[in-house]
Amino acid sequence: MCGGFTCSKNALIALNILYVLFGFLLIGVGVYSRAASIVTNLPIIGGILVCGVILILISVLGLIGANKHHQVMLFFYMIILFLLFLVQFSIACSCLAVSSDRQQQFAKQGWSLAPIELKKEVQDKFLCCGFNASTPLHGDDDGSHPSCQQVNQVCCPAIGPTDCQCPPCSVKLENNIDYAFRLTGSIGLFFSFTEIIAIFLTRHYRNLQDPDHLPARAIFPHSNYVY
Repeated sequence: MCGGFTCSKNALIALNILYVLFGFLLIGVGVYSRAASIVTNLPIIGGILVCGVILILISVLGLIGANKHHQVMLFFYMIILFLLFLVQFSIACSCLAVSSDRQQQFAKQGWSLAPIELKKEVQDKFLCCGFNASTPLHGDDDGSHPSCQQVNQVCCPAIGPTDCQCPPCSVKLENNIDYAFRLTGSIGLFFSFTEIIAIFLTRHYRNLQDPDHLPARAIFPHSNYVY
């Protein structure tokens, strides 16, 4: 850790710039995880997105506080960053601890709530039909699932859609879902520990005296005082 005022200031500014980039990375990973798993109501992925946005805002606060050596800003920066560390660490551990069965439950729930246009987009992209089982050739009567006629023609161009069907989407999405959870958890866990470094660096920087702002001194020399 830097011992001098200038070194600590530059290190804190550089760390907050890194956090701004990491915040955008968290948002990108969260969006990818949500798109890959087709889960629009997953609390874990939503928490990652929220952490990314909050981290960007906190980093801006840290940049201003570090540049001006503002004691109040740096104090609130440390408190909020510590709370964010707790939330981010918990979410990262949850992502890494989610089992395959639990991932499938989340994905199935998201699939049931997804609009039919999104289901059709997934089927066309991953060449699959339905979630756990193929849907009827012309779609469900209640309109909950799109037709598999076009995608089956791509999967079975020679045999024909009547004798061959694309695999369920749960099989196609399984690897994407697991990769999204592992990626989100690993990145969140790594950077959550760097936030502890930022907290200690900020505490050290707050206690340093700015050499450009010397403390106030008495106007008259000490020898002129009468006791």
